[in-house]
Amino acid sequence: MESQESFSTHLRAASRQQHEAVRGSAFMSGLMARRLRLDAFARYTEQLWFVYGALESGAERLAADPVAGPFVRPELFRMTSLERDLEHLRGPDWRSGLSALPATLEYARRITECARTWPAGYVAHHYTRYLGDLSGGQIIRDTAEKAWGLPRKGDGVRFYVFERIANPAAYKRSYYGLLDELPGDELERQRVVAECERAYALNNAVFRALGEEFPLSA
Repeated sequence: MESQESFSTHLRAASRQQHEAVRGSAFMSGLMARRLRLDAFARYTEQLWFVYGALESGAERLAADPVAGPFVRPELFRMTSLERDLEHLRGPDWRSGLSALPATLEYARRITECARTWPAGYVAHHYTRYLGDLSGGQIIRDTAEKAWGLPRKGDGVRFYVFERIANPAAYKRSYYGLLDELPGDELERQRVVAECERAYALNNAVFRALGEEFPLSA
């Protein structure tokens, strides 16, 4: 009998190209090369506040849902950390200057729509964001600490510090197991794959907008 690829493996393979596009965006490349200033990093952190606000307000509604509920885990929640980071980066009145880019609003709207109408679609966004930040986000944290002298795993980069996850590798394996058990037929799973690809596209649109706001000097 031919072995069948697990859903989590298929999901990762299907979204690999979009993931590389996000990593290769001008804004993220400039950030990682330390060619942008702290203000650009702070602006990016502001956009994350809107995106995770949509994710985590949706999580409250979906905690008991049979499809999305198993993914709603408090140890992943980022809003408290984001707010501490923004206070450090922007000062105590950070909320007064907070603004979302149009691309960010579109991204947050799509997450909210899925949370309200399609739990499996919400899972696609949940996976794309949380697993990405648990993995590649650590590189961003390290870069930010070195580039702008932010305290190691402290205010300014707390978003990237998952203090309640002692073993990220084991945690991700557990998460992939949940994906493999996601209810639904093959058509529904293909819709989830497509939504994951859409999530990457929405995220990349935010990076393009940030790149326009913070162009790299020649």
